[in-house]
Amino acid sequence: MSLSAAEQDVERASRLARSETVGRGLAAVRAWLYLIATLVFVMVLVGGATRLTGSGLSITEWKPVSGAIPPLTEQAWTAEFDKYRQISQYELVNKGMTLSEFKEIFWWEWSHRQLGRAIGLVFGLGFIGFLATGVLRGRLALTVLALGLLGGLQGAIGWIMVASGLKPGMTAVAPVKLMLHLTTASVILAGLLAVAAGLGRSAPEPTTRRVRGLATATLVAVLFQIALGALVAGSKAGLTYNTWPLMDGRFVPHLSGLFVISPWFENLVDNPLTVQFNHRMMAYALVAVAVAQAWTARRSLPGSSAARRTGAIASLALAQAALGVATLLAITPLSLGLAHQAFAMLVLSMAAVHWRLTRSVRPPA
Repeated sequence: MSLSAAEQDVERASRLARSETVGRGLAAVRAWLYLIATLVFVMVLVGGATRLTGSGLSITEWKPVSGAIPPLTEQAWTAEFDKYRQISQYELVNKGMTLSEFKEIFWWEWSHRQLGRAIGLVFGLGFIGFLATGVLRGRLALTVLALGLLGGLQGAIGWIMVASGLKPGMTAVAPVKLMLHLTTASVILAGLLAVAAGLGRSAPEPTTRRVRGLATATLVAVLFQIALGALVAGSKAGLTYNTWPLMDGRFVPHLSGLFVISPWFENLVDNPLTVQFNHRMMAYALVAVAVAQAWTARRSLPGSSAARRTGAIASLALAQAALGVATLLAITPLSLGLAHQAFAMLVLSMAAVHWRLTRSVRPPA
């Protein structure tokens, strides 16, 4: 039976109202995901400051809940300091440190962990609320849940990393575990931004197979470079060979220097020359991929949003490379080290958003 004109008007109005309700719900989810991504970004920077100030081992226990309350009395501070004085970092690096100096490094690590708790709380409350109202459902709900579970795993990875530095004879965390910690945080950040960027899109952007392929290549290259940068930080490779473009007097060091440790694969983590060389070479490769992506998008999609985004990514990648050189030549001061890490997250953020926006295919006119 066909509907009357009045009934059709009611049906259209009902569909429009449902569409507007869904749109508002997705906008709220998008804002929530961007908020969490911002918190993750800040947490990465605080984590960088914690590492650069040598503060990461100042809290020697993992108390996910009760650890949220810092020492409130002088007696509690003394007890916390006594625990720190039992580990090798104090004995071999900071022996003679005063309680006041200990408080300075304690607050960095405490703030880093507190941000992790805040992210967990914001995610948990938001997820439950959006799930209960039906805004989060199906594939979107599963994707967001997977990111949340990865965030929970990241907390455990953080403690495993810290625990590696508490072992006898260790004065810092293991480089591989630092790499895992930072890379996991980077994947979470990229995932949050990619999901948020894809919500509520009215129509797919024009794109090509080559543009999509280069978007994937750029995102993978950024993540790989961040992982290599974590190895540089963990092994303190940035404090040696502080010349550019040559290192150890050559653009490509002697193989005997690159593979001095046996077995050979341990050089990838424990040999400062090899670790820094790999990071340098990957930086050149990343810039080349980012520039190629921008050139391709400009030629195949002139004047498009994709062309503008890829131009911005290439510019950020070049700026990040220059900042990396400046950080190296200055022997990694806190300000430049943090700026270098911040720019890495900016490049990653842009690459993740661009990758997501190239997924829905519409051939260019």
